[in-house]
Amino acid sequence: MKLTILTTLLASTAAFVSNTPNTNLRFSTTSSSNTLLRESEGGDASSYLGSEAISAMTSSLKTVFTSEDISKVLPHRYPFLLVDKVVEYEAGKRAVGIKQVTVNEPHFTGHFPDRPIMPGVLQVEALAQLAGIVCLQMEGAQPGAVFFFAGVDGVKWKRPVVPGDTLVMEVEIKMWRAKMGIAKATGKAYVDGQLAVEVESMTFALAK
Repeated sequence: MKLTILTTLLASTAAFVSNTPNTNLRFSTTSSSNTLLRESEGGDASSYLGSEAISAMTSSLKTVFTSEDISKVLPHRYPFLLVDKVVEYEAGKRAVGIKQVTVNEPHFTGHFPDRPIMPGVLQVEALAQLAGIVCLQMEGAQPGAVFFFAGVDGVKWKRPVVPGDTLVMEVEIKMWRAKMGIAKATGKAYVDGQLAVEVESMTFALAK
C-alpha cells in the first residue's frame, strides 16, 4: 500500500515538471494580450530600454491634483474612487485624469474570472467622477457634495480595458447652472493612445 501511494505521488509531481531544457524566458506585452516568448541565447536585446528610460517617458507629466487632493473634493472612497490623479485642469471647463487599472480591484473577481475586463459602466463612472472634480470646484457647489447621474447619452465602447492599462480620461463641461445644481459634460478615455470609451453627454444633478 505504501509503495502504491509513493508511486502515485511521484507520478503526480512529474506532471508539473517540464522536460524542456531550461531557457531564457521573457514576457512581451502587446495591446491585446501578454504572450510568453522564448529568447534564445545571444538574441538581439537592442530594443530593451530598462526601467529608468521607461520611467522618464512620463517625466514631463505634472500632477495637478494628487489622490489626496481628489479625496478632498469627491465624496467617493475605495473601492469606488476611480480617479487616481489629475494631470491637466482648466477651472470650470475641463480636465484630464488618470485611472490606473489593477487586477486587485474587486470587480475583476467576477468580471470575468478567466478574462478580467473593467466594466463599461465603471469607465463611464470614472469619467463622471472626473467631471465632478471640475464641477465641485465651481461657484455654487461645495467640495464633498454629491452629484447624482441624471442622464447619459451616446456611449460607445471601442476596446476592452484590462488590468495593467492606464486609462487617460478627459471631460469638458458644456453647461453649469449653479442655481439649479445641474451640469452637462462630455467625456472620452484612451488606452495607449487608442480610444476606449466616449460619451456624448452626461447630465448631473447636485444633491440638495
